[in-house]
Amino acid sequence: MTTEERQFLRTAVWLFMRHGRSDRALGVCEALHEADPRDGVAAVALAELLLERADAKRAVEVLREADVPPELAHAEAVLETRALRLAGRTGEADFRWRRYIESRKGADRKWV
Repeated sequence: MTTEERQFLRTAVWLFMRHGRSDRALGVCEALHEADPRDGVAAVALAELLLERADAKRAVEVLREADVPPELAHAEAVLETRALRLAGRTGEADFRWRRYIESRKGADRKWV
């Protein structure tokens, strides 16, 4: 699959989600994930769709095997925290969220 084809399918997922067709978005996302499980953009979308269906275990797996780009780090942290909580793994969820917050702290952001 070329980069252009991948981007087209990601856009299709976004459009399907935006227009309430999560069933179609899920099918495309699963195909993207199957073609490249490390695609972080598709993984974030797939995790959101899986959480919509209460499939927390699979959402965590998808996020953990992907290379999520830095601009989606917040979405990844929120989705993984939600998935862990939904799966009843509250200790891990708390740890994951604290790890994200700590990663955001810098010299200028000690207040976080």
